[in-house]
Amino acid sequence: MNFTAAGLSDVGLQREHNEDSFCILAEHRLFVVADGMGGHRAGDIASRMATNEVKAFFDAASLGDHGSQWPSDHESELDEEQNRLVSAVKLANQRIFQASIRNRSVQGMGTTIVGALFNRDDRKIHIAHVGDSRAYCIRNGAITQLTRDHSLLNDYLLVMPNLTDAQKERLPSNVITRALGMQDAVAVDLCVERVQPGDVYVLCSDGLNGMVRDERILDLVRASNGDIEWAAKALVSEANQNGGEDNITVVLVHITE
Repeated sequence: MNFTAAGLSDVGLQREHNEDSFCILAEHRLFVVADGMGGHRAGDIASRMATNEVKAFFDAASLGDHGSQWPSDHESELDEEQNRLVSAVKLANQRIFQASIRNRSVQGMGTTIVGALFNRDDRKIHIAHVGDSRAYCIRNGAITQLTRDHSLLNDYLLVMPNLTDAQKERLPSNVITRALGMQDAVAVDLCVERVQPGDVYVLCSDGLNGMVRDERILDLVRASNGDIEWAAKALVSEANQNGGEDNITVVLVHITE
């Protein structure tokens, strides 16, 4: 079982600069999208730090040189790859937080993150996320959201699932409740999925899913006939056609036999 991957980031139509970052690390079978925040270009620093720190952690781990960098709260219930992914995200959080409190010009910077680590031997994909950047699985003509946005609205729904539509409309939809760089420690959500040949995994910042409905994401990926570079361009173009209100970043991973 193998994969192909493609990614694209665009400033959109209404922002002056791009605060998103992504990386495709084929040698580690690792894919990451980060959406920065903080203003005065601090957001792009935070998102770039997130992707760079995750990459550096995996590079060191592949050389057997990650022990001194491994966060102290190693989770015993996770396997080696899951711990590696979660620990990389936690370490990135620590580095961003420390940079933020040391440098007043980037004080308060933060970033969301979603990362996917493909294990071809076990036929699994591990997905870790913090914030409202999303992961989807497209399989057999259907799209499934694999992550839960860490947003004020979703937090309310966890404790009050019977909120009326009117009550939901009174809650701000774009306030996130978890991000890298906000505190010294962060909770990282993790899910594990069995992969199948033909699966397409979509990682994106909210500049995509905020502008393009899930059903349309599905339509465009299916229309690509496996050309995920075309799909990435089509998704970004669609978001811009619908207003391009935010930076737009997408990474697609196509699982092949």
